[in-house]
Amino acid sequence: MKIKYRGAVGMAMRCSHCQKCCRDTMMELSEADIARLERRGYRRSEFSYIGVDKIPRLRNVGTWCYFYDPERKRCREYRSRPLGCALYPVNVDEDGRTIIDAICPEAQSLDGRELQLKGRRLRMLLATIDAEAKRRQP
Repeated sequence: MKIKYRGAVGMAMRCSHCQKCCRDTMMELSEADIARLERRGYRRSEFSYIGVDKIPRLRNVGTWCYFYDPERKRCREYRSRPLGCALYPVNVDEDGRTIIDAICPEAQSLDGRELQLKGRRLRMLLATIDAEAKRRQP
């Protein structure tokens, strides 16, 4: 299953730019995320690494996501950010349930519909990332 990136998800959740989600990130990346960022002029090896589980993740520089600009307190690639970042703070727990990450101070601004839609898109994204990782297995 291939996910086509549609940019911003067009929902109501507002970001307060608290920076918590940009710190020590382990955001998983799809091949579509990587290709989009490469088209923006970045080299895959600069912004990502492959984990032992064969899943690409965003690289951190110090404690910050590679794309986070601490001076401006903003993502340098917000419009081209990984889909997982656009869907945040929606996450999936160990039991496969859609949850909201408690570290996000704006999490309460998600309504039930937005949570459901983002949860569905996140499950599709994770299925795509898992399928891509299996193809990387020797």
